Amino acid sequence: MSVVAASVLWGTTGTAATFAAGVSPLAIGAVAMGLGGLLQALFAARHIGRQAGSLLARWRLVLLGAAAVATYPLAFYSSMHLSGVAVGTVVSIGSAPVAAALIERFADRKPLSRQWILGALLGVGGAAMLSFAGHAPAGSPPVPAAPAAAGEATDWSPTAGILLGLLAGATYALYSWAAHRLAGTGVTARAAMGSIFGLGGLLLMPVLAVTGGPLLESWGNAGVGAYMAVVPMFAGYVLFGWGLARVGASTATSISLLETVVAAVLAVLVVGERLPALGWLGAAVVLASLFILTPRTRPASSPAAAQPGAKEQPAAGSAGVLPPRAPGQHRGTQEQAGAQAQQ
Repeated sequence: MSVVAASVLWGTTGTAATFAAGVSPLAIGAVAMGLGGLLQALFAARHIGRQAGSLLARWRLVLLGAAAVATYPLAFYSSMHLSGVAVGTVVSIGSAPVAAALIERFADRKPLSRQWILGALLGVGGAAMLSFAGHAPAGSPPVPAAPAAAGEATDWSPTAGILLGLLAGATYALYSWAAHRLAGTGVTARAAMGSIFGLGGLLLMPVLAVTGGPLLESWGNAGVGAYMAVVPMFAGYVLFGWGLARVGASTATSISLLETVVAAVLAVLVVGERLPALGWLGAAVVLASLFILTPRTRPASSPAAAQPGAKEQPAAGSAGVLPPRAPGQHRGTQEQAGAQAQQ
């Protein structure tokens, strides 16, 4: 449920960005993930300090995740700027499950279950329907074809937006995998997310310094920047981190396809984009895929599992969930539970 809640918060980012007049997508991405990442690090400072040795020993993994965190928002918001809120979100998030599955398959040599493949195909198919359905301002007449001279400049914008969306999906999957991999070695979810996002936020500070001037030109722009950093990026990724401690990166990124539905609905209701019937069908298919992708815990049957404080292990065949004997998983989930109890 924490990944679902995070996805709902993330689905508001594209619509919120449209209220920041004159602010570039690079500035929006830098303020959202940059400040949000620094807040993540501050929130997890105690956990990062306690596990500094473990994080330093895995510095390559932390740096890889941080580089992906810094790249993702720049590609994501640029994709929405060039191809529209609905299409940019759908391409970015819809491609992430495939990227996550490929990363887990080749990096972790993890086989994919039939349940995950079915759910992912449905989710990506629904996201594709949303993308192909197109969008337009509500109540606007069909736009006539542009002259060839002008069309050459504008025809590349949707294509560039889709390519940037694919880059965003790949980097989203990469930092999700890195955080989950750290949690699987015994690092708490808060320390893993805080270190990766904190370092990623620092990498985005130069971009914010160069492009962030318009954010200070009005209270409205400043409010959008503050909302993006605190609500979807900070609170959303705290929820996402809790979810990653329990499910694999491929499952988490697949469940987050819900973001595409939230973004498309808000684009229609708030921004004024128009979504045809094929788009609504795609949204329904994405929602249906969530019922297949969401892991279901089986009731414990052993006496040991019934004892107070005993922790139920996920089924070995669950899609995207680390097997019970994965290195450090039991320790990581115990520490994460303790972290939640302290909050």
